[in-house]
Amino acid sequence: MRDMRIETGMITQASGSCRVSIDGGTDVLVGVKVEVASIEPDANAPGDDGDVAVGEEGVEEGVAGRDRDRGRIACTVECSPSATRVFDPRDVEEMSNEFSQLLERVLNGPHGGIDLKALCIVPGSTCWVLNIDALVLDYGGNLLDAIFLAIRGALHNTRIPRATVEYSDGHVEFEIADEETEIVKGWEDVPVGVTMNKIGSRHIVDATPIEELCAAARLTVAVNRRGNVCAVQKGGKGGIEPSLLAEMVQSSKHVGSALLERIDAALRQEVERIERREDPVGFRH
Repeated sequence: MRDMRIETGMITQASGSCRVSIDGGTDVLVGVKVEVASIEPDANAPGDDGDVAVGEEGVEEGVAGRDRDRGRIACTVECSPSATRVFDPRDVEEMSNEFSQLLERVLNGPHGGIDLKALCIVPGSTCWVLNIDALVLDYGGNLLDAIFLAIRGALHNTRIPRATVEYSDGHVEFEIADEETEIVKGWEDVPVGVTMNKIGSRHIVDATPIEELCAAARLTVAVNRRGNVCAVQKGGKGGIEPSLLAEMVQSSKHVGSALLERIDAALRQEVERIERREDPVGFRH
């Protein structure tokens, strides 16, 4: 993989932020804004839509019922005009929607890492919502993987105000502290994305724009720090043979585990850099 550079705390008005740039052009800025919101009314009536989800223990549970005591994450991916010169505007819109939906499914899913229950303030009533906005500043290939990395860095940098809940005479009141903050619980379990592009009968990682144009299909695998596969999404018009698919997943797990070690080491250096007010650091994979 190409060299990467990471820097956190870029946006002063955000609850957390991170910028990731890849040698060769790709540059992504992610900001996280936390806000208090009502738990959606549909979440108070389990089973209304008939959807089910498989929990960590393999038991099916109503999605609506599960969300009554959990916060949620909203993701938006946008591209700046300067980053989209090589794309048709329609393709940019489709790509942004695809990436936004994938990120929301992963981060709100059972293996997204974030402790969604810790984002609940008053069960069935009020919760924290993490609004994650990713802005593509420049494009040089391997865009989705860079966004995953920037989200992990931004969540590491995010601080949530401490909420105090009081119960009195059947009423519930909560107060948001002005100074006290908490980290996002579970950020360290947020997966990174590893995209493998199929060219001919083989596959490559960290594709450049030209390599992406040569690829018949791509496979994005979300891998957490335990080496577990959290999500898989296939893209491109070509097919992937079952044997090659298994090989691509295994390669993604290997690359993802190594990448997580390096980005977490870079984040630790970034904390030290901020304390010393020094220039950003990079990390090599």
